[in-house]
Amino acid sequence: MSIKPFTTAIVGLSMLALAASGKAQERDARQLVKMPPMVQTHMLSIMRSHLKSLNAILDTLSRGDVDAAADVAERQLGLSSMSLHGGSHLAQFMPEGMKAIGLQLHKAASRFVIVAKNAELAPDRQALHETYAALKEITDACIACHDAYRLR
Repeated sequence: MSIKPFTTAIVGLSMLALAASGKAQERDARQLVKMPPMVQTHMLSIMRSHLKSLNAILDTLSRGDVDAAADVAERQLGLSSMSLHGGSHLAQFMPEGMKAIGLQLHKAASRFVIVAKNAELAPDRQALHETYAALKEITDACIACHDAYRLR
């Protein structure tokens, strides 16, 4: 087999993949939220921080340290964390639905704290399931926002 036809086939497939991804982006039905570049950078930074917080919660839970997981959840994601990131100026650029989902995330994190701490006192495995369900409520908010909105 000659290298030239193989290379031509690879280049052709690559171009087809790029064209397909471009079409997918054109069909992105999520609402575009326009923000000034500095504000967008800050918003993306906050979202990365939230993801790191979720990872820290999972890490502490995997080590059986529910108190530490609850502490991370409240301090970094819960209602009491809302001023931590300095994100109050972001609200003016967010659609009402996006703000509501953000508040839902913070409330879910604070609920997780209560459920997780109660689970530690419970004698049955049901409490463990409730803890994971409460954690899922946090990620449900993340998914809802990312499914509904995109930044530029």
